[in-house]
Amino acid sequence: MKGMYSYMNEFWKGQNKEDFRALRWSRLIEWRREPTVCRIDRPTRLDRARALGYKAKQGIVVARVKVRRGSLRKPRPRMGRQPSKMGVAKITMKKSLKRIAEERAAKHYPNLEVLNSYFVAKDGKHKYFEVILFDPLTFRNDSRYPKQIGRVFRGLTSEGRKNRGMGAKGKRSVHSRPSVNAGAIRGK
Repeated sequence: MKGMYSYMNEFWKGQNKEDFRALRWSRLIEWRREPTVCRIDRPTRLDRARALGYKAKQGIVVARVKVRRGSLRKPRPRMGRQPSKMGVAKITMKKSLKRIAEERAAKHYPNLEVLNSYFVAKDGKHKYFEVILFDPLTFRNDSRYPKQIGRVFRGLTSEGRKNRGMGAKGKRSVHSRPSVNAGAIRGK
């Protein structure tokens, strides 16, 4: 017997079904008109939000953030380059769009800390993420919420650790630097 959240999860996994596409289309028309960071009453993906620590209680806020899609935009040099050496196309950001969305939400709400975030939708120009924020003063005695201040800007959220090449609980991942052959040199 499955629970309610597993049915929600199945609905979000079947994104090519007709009823899902119609719902997403109508939502995206509204979301495009909204500002970049918009506070919402309840999460769009309740199953994902609950898995990441959201609870419907005072001191927890959910914000939808709109971030532009695509690779890094660079100004094209005016003269003196071979086209392949221009450095315009195929330049990627060191930060993911999800991490940028978390930072924008944190700047918009300076008294709140970012707990986590998740992807909601995308269209031709933007990606939409929902960021879960919490009030550190409200939850200062609750051990389930982190105590760090400014954690999103120091790469301490789960997306920040992923961008920095860290695995679970601050351990480095298998594919991290200092070099490709460092494991072989150290005898590991």
